[in-house]
Amino acid sequence: MDSVGLPVLTELVIDVPSVTSNSFEDATKQSSSWILTRLHAGYFRINLSFCGQTLLWKTFGESDFYNSLIIRPKLPSAVFVLLWSVSLIMLSLISLLYILRCFFHFNMVKAEFLHHVGVNYLFVPWISWLLLLQSSPFMSPKSVQYVVVFWLFVIPVALLNVKIYGQWFTKGKRFLSAVANPASQLSVIANLVAARAAAKMGWMESAIFFFSIGITHYVVIFVTLYQRPIGIYRLPAKLRPVFFLFIAAPSTASVAWDSVSGSFGTPSKILFYLSFFHFASLVIKLPVILET
Repeated sequence: MDSVGLPVLTELVIDVPSVTSNSFEDATKQSSSWILTRLHAGYFRINLSFCGQTLLWKTFGESDFYNSLIIRPKLPSAVFVLLWSVSLIMLSLISLLYILRCFFHFNMVKAEFLHHVGVNYLFVPWISWLLLLQSSPFMSPKSVQYVVVFWLFVIPVALLNVKIYGQWFTKGKRFLSAVANPASQLSVIANLVAARAAAKMGWMESAIFFFSIGITHYVVIFVTLYQRPIGIYRLPAKLRPVFFLFIAAPSTASVAWDSVSGSFGTPSKILFYLSFFHFASLVIKLPVILET
C-alpha cells in the first residue's frame, strides 16, 4: 500500500507547485500589464505636487525670516530631507514604470503624444525632475553633476517645445485656437522652471532664453483661452481642476524672474498679483469649475 500511495503523493507534491507557479506568473503578467496600460503621463502630477512642496520647504529654510529666528527649530530641515527623499523615490518609481510603458505599450504613449491635451502632460516629469534638482540638498548649482543633470532634463523640454509650438505655426487641425486648453500652460511652466534652474547656476543667457520662450507663449495661450469662441472643445469634468494652472503659470514666472534679475522687483510683483487675482477668481467660480 505504501508503494502505491507514495507515487500518488509525489505526483501531487510536484504538480501543485507547478500549477501554482504558472498561475502566479500569469497573474503577475496580467497585473503588470494592467498597471502599465493605465499609467499615463497624468500620474506625474503626484510627483509635481511633492517636488513643488520640497522646493517650498527648502526656500523656507533659506529665507531671511527663518534665519532671523533666535531659536531655529530643527523641524523644517528634517521635514525637508524627508520630503525630498520621498519625492525622489516616488518620482523614480513612476518614471521607471513609464519607461516600461514606452517599451511595452509604445502605441499608447504615441497616442498621448498626438493628443492635444495628453501631450502637455509629457512636460510634467521633466518639471518634477527640475524642481527636485533645484531643491537637492546634495548638489550645489555650481557643481558639474548639477550641470549634467540639468541638461539631461532640459533637452526633452526643448524638444517638446519644438513639437508643441512648431505645430501652432502650421495649418491644419493643430491651430492653437482649436487645441488650446488650460493644460497647455504646462509647457509654459516647464520653460519657466528651466529658466530658474539656469539662473541658479549663473547661466543668465540660458535663463533669459527659457524665460522669454515661456513668458511669450504664456501671453499667447492666456489671450487665446480668454477669447475662445463658443462651441470649441471643452475639458471633461475630470480635467477641470487643471484650471488652477492659471495660478501656477504667473506665480512660477514671478519666482523665475526673481532668480534671473536677482531681486523681487516690479515685474515679479506684477506676475505675483496676477496669480493672486486668478486664485481669487477661481475660488469664486470653484462650484462651476468642478461641476459634473
